[in-house]
Amino acid sequence: MRHTAGLTLAVLAMTAAASPAKPQTFDAQARALDGDTVAVDFRLLGVDAFERRQLCQKVAGCWQCGKAAQDFAANALRSKKASIQLTPSSSYGRPVAIVTVDGQDLGERMIRAGLAVPETQYLRGDSARAAPYQSAFTQAKARRAGAFAGTWLEPSRWRHGERLRCER
Repeated sequence: MRHTAGLTLAVLAMTAAASPAKPQTFDAQARALDGDTVAVDFRLLGVDAFERRQLCQKVAGCWQCGKAAQDFAANALRSKKASIQLTPSSSYGRPVAIVTVDGQDLGERMIRAGLAVPETQYLRGDSARAAPYQSAFTQAKARRAGAFAGTWLEPSRWRHGERLRCER
């Protein structure tokens, strides 16, 4: 849930325009990208990705696992249609959403790539999502994907000031 997927309201408007359902509104902090484009950050439901400046450790030393997580999400979203399903919750003043790109859950993809961990406490009422997230996490660790190839800190612990030895 901690990972930010920067998406413009234009994408949300296109998704809403494709459906004749009544318009959805939500409150969020937004920023102007230019005069007629506004962006809102969404938190991914049930996912905590490595923070942009967070480092992880492999045998050769520290590497930028947080930047890798950001790049992975950016590449997954680039030039693709994203479906954004808003949830009733918010986190850090941002709406929480399930983001699907080309029919694939972005949160699950982040976990499977070893660049995020599942936050199953936010998925208690969504077993259809919690099980695949946990399975993706178990498989990513077994394959030593991404950060799981070495030493890493839970992103929440990193946000609270803990650091790996190689980061000090």
